[in-house]
Amino acid sequence: MQINVVGKNVNVTPALREYTEKKLSKLEKYIRQDAGLCQVIFTSQRGRYVVEVTLPLNGMILRAEESAQDAFASVDLVVEKLERQVEKYKTRLLKRDKSEPKAVERMESGEEPETGKIVKIKKFDMKPMLPEEALLQMELLGHDFFVFTNGETGLINVIYRRKDGNFGLIEPEI
Repeated sequence: MQINVVGKNVNVTPALREYTEKKLSKLEKYIRQDAGLCQVIFTSQRGRYVVEVTLPLNGMILRAEESAQDAFASVDLVVEKLERQVEKYKTRLLKRDKSEPKAVERMESGEEPETGKIVKIKKFDMKPMLPEEALLQMELLGHDFFVFTNGETGLINVIYRRKDGNFGLIEPEI
């Protein structure tokens, strides 16, 4: 797995870079050999170090963000969060594979919505997937909604988190 460590308004020392790569390499056993680039971004906000990691995992994308007073502590926190996401992902795949033997399909993901004005436009490939797979991808990203192409109907759908904790699916009517 290739790991790209970048600092925005933060000096990423060789020791911090090495520590980050060592910690993230623990997750390597879950990732395919042809996995893409693991992106790590360090920023500083109000005296705290914020670490954001985007990690490809067998066609899915994991994203985690954590902050702490110390840069090394923030790396530990973000790796713990990613490990929990990987466990959740593996558990769901095992449950799904028992009831439905379809493989997870490769897809790219969008960003969380911004409020106010449009400040960023994100384009991504939408590969067909089942609503259950889209729900898993949405939860792994930590987003409140996810846009995907429904593998059963071929139409664009949106899955979202409701205020009551359940999920909703928006399907177009033809």
